[in-house]
Amino acid sequence: MTIKKLTEEVKKIYEEIIKKNAVANDLTESVQKQYRLSAQNLYHYLVLRSFDLRKLHDNLSELGISSIRSAEGYVFSNLYNVLKILHLLQGEKWEDVHEIKTAGYKKSLKLLRKHTNDLFYESEKGTEIMVTLPDQAATDVNLIRNLVKEGMRIARINLSHGDIDHWQKMLDNIRLVREETGKRVKVYMDLSGPRIRTSEILLHTKKGKVNDFVRLNIGDRLVLTKKPTTGKQTIYSDKDNIVQSTEISVLLPQIIDDLKIEDNVYFDDGMIKAKVISKTPENVELKIRKAYKTKLSSNKGMNLPNTHLNLPSLIQRDIDLLPFVCENSDILGYSFLRTPEDVRNLYAELDKIGDKKTGVVLKIENQEAFENLPLILFEAMKRKKIGVMIARGDLAVEIGFERISEVQNEILWLCEAAHIPVIWATQVLENLAKTGVATRAEVTDASFSVHAECVMLNKGPYIVDAVKTLKDIIKKMRTHSVKKKSALRALKVAKKALARME
Repeated sequence: MTIKKLTEEVKKIYEEIIKKNAVANDLTESVQKQYRLSAQNLYHYLVLRSFDLRKLHDNLSELGISSIRSAEGYVFSNLYNVLKILHLLQGEKWEDVHEIKTAGYKKSLKLLRKHTNDLFYESEKGTEIMVTLPDQAATDVNLIRNLVKEGMRIARINLSHGDIDHWQKMLDNIRLVREETGKRVKVYMDLSGPRIRTSEILLHTKKGKVNDFVRLNIGDRLVLTKKPTTGKQTIYSDKDNIVQSTEISVLLPQIIDDLKIEDNVYFDDGMIKAKVISKTPENVELKIRKAYKTKLSSNKGMNLPNTHLNLPSLIQRDIDLLPFVCENSDILGYSFLRTPEDVRNLYAELDKIGDKKTGVVLKIENQEAFENLPLILFEAMKRKKIGVMIARGDLAVEIGFERISEVQNEILWLCEAAHIPVIWATQVLENLAKTGVATRAEVTDASFSVHAECVMLNKGPYIVDAVKTLKDIIKKMRTHSVKKKSALRALKVAKKALARME
């Protein structure tokens, strides 16, 4: 591609942004003042990524000019400078007069750091470490003391388990350690959201045992019913005809109304995969397509990636807990959201109790939330102190494990364009936390987590070791990169090689 043609192609994108900037201006009017440049840049990024940039990348790199591939946080400024340099290479002077106030590279970093500081800390730099507290944190203050000593700066309390008395004991221990150490440990509380899970299963066997599971294999039929039941196992006639299908109920029977023929239903983190083959007002019948496990137990999670669910993201239990959460935590995690309207609903409930200070983290854990992420971010920016969590567990089940790397990168890019901090979550150093031994793959995964502003570890017997290891990984990797950009610090291997060749 000639320089002239390259200039024309870049200019098309530049002019498209200018043409559509009125929309960006409208968006910025509705957000918090501190997010106005961020909202504008996010919109510019959406325009940029509507173009196929692959050919431009290579040709710009060939000329030693910014390739646009790492300019998420400062889109318009980058395009302007690229065009200016392209004109100079052709012996032309180019000064375009535009009225777009925009963030440059340094300003974009400052905005991201400010928004991160607002949500997490003002004094510390780098990727923060969040840890999900186990039940023993309510009775063992030494556990919290050791976690803080090794680098935990955000303590996560999962409100899906336990009660206020139990959580209050955790909070008391956190406060005690804060006072002892002088460390600024923040508290993050996760609202549970609607629990899409299997109901209790209690099957009485001929031998007098009671099983809390049903057995399923590929090709089997499973009926989900609204009727109260503790489960039924398939019964065959002498001719192998099914007399009774395997049947279970679910904790939220209303999902049966939303399921459609051909919808996928995944159980237990995708270990059992099924498809809807028939439906009545009371039941849906599934055919088992994959069974990596043959037992489906009580209270196992369900994912419905193709189904539009008419469920509120905020259940009444969450609403009732909001005063306690806002009084005792610095950050609340918002589970199960899918649309901008879900964000509005949470904000409305927070307004009712007069809360303006608690940070809000939007958990992206389903396909619909990912697909709506840009609109969710614009809505989220109407409140101060916001962040995004990449909840890779449920998200991977919904979108497919083969896509999770691609999708987590897209979430990182969109949030960087909006200058919004990201929490990298699910299975980080999980083997180390559970067994005391890290796999090579999970260490590599942990090193990639420095592209986020915070990393979350889940509980396990060796969680203190996991925090220490993660802190060491982050410390080393942060000297090499900022987000996805190489920092290009001096390399010892290069210095040694040069010294040997002199």
